[in-house]
Amino acid sequence: MQPDQSIVVLTAGGLLPAIIINAVIERFGAVTVLREAPVPLSQLFRNRLSKLGVVTVAGQVGFGVLQRLLAKFSERRRHDIVGRYNLNTDMPLADCTEISIGSVNSDACRAALTRLQPRAVLVVGTRMIGRATLSAITAPVINYHAGINPAYRGMCGGYWALASADPDNFGVTAHLVDAGVDTGGILHWATAPHTPADNFATYPLLLAAAGRDVTVRALEDALAGRLNPAIRDLPSGQWYHPTLWGYLWTGLRRGVW
Repeated sequence: MQPDQSIVVLTAGGLLPAIIINAVIERFGAVTVLREAPVPLSQLFRNRLSKLGVVTVAGQVGFGVLQRLLAKFSERRRHDIVGRYNLNTDMPLADCTEISIGSVNSDACRAALTRLQPRAVLVVGTRMIGRATLSAITAPVINYHAGINPAYRGMCGGYWALASADPDNFGVTAHLVDAGVDTGGILHWATAPHTPADNFATYPLLLAAAGRDVTVRALEDALAGRLNPAIRDLPSGQWYHPTLWGYLWTGLRRGVW
């Protein structure tokens, strides 16, 4: 089956992006996927060090070790969520043409977008998209974000809502992409349920389950030419991965793990 080139997806792949992209395929049929390689760890560390400093980055590295243990500890709950919400985590994606582009900011990516001329572009789990690539796209560019904008932009939005004693904003957003960090016009959003049995390892699955519908609705609006970005009366904040000590302190103080 030849994919419909009305929608092009930019992604680095992975289980969580697969959930969102498979929901899009179920609604619209096969799509073209431009897949970038993961950001090299050395580059990732350099970027974080320049923004956050040595102490914070060391704490994030420590939390990364704990995060892997949490994932193993939470395997049964993760399996339950996948089954309960009928999440399709399959990769590669059925019937889709996949093109390797190295990076969303590469000449290869821009050339593919120019050739394909999509009517909508979906971004699910990539590095920041630079101005050169955004300028090469004439269609609306829509991002799935696992957080409620503008309050929980950046990383781990669902976790930070709970850690900030703001459970009413444990949710997801589909928004337009601009040159900022999750600062584009808000299209659709939804909150997600969670239980005391959930933690940092299970929150993303719950959010992805809620994110399927908002992403599909945003793409439907884009293809129909009826995008209507909203302004939400929330404080704006950008968040990063927690540090090991910050995560443990929040867990002990607020029971948010």
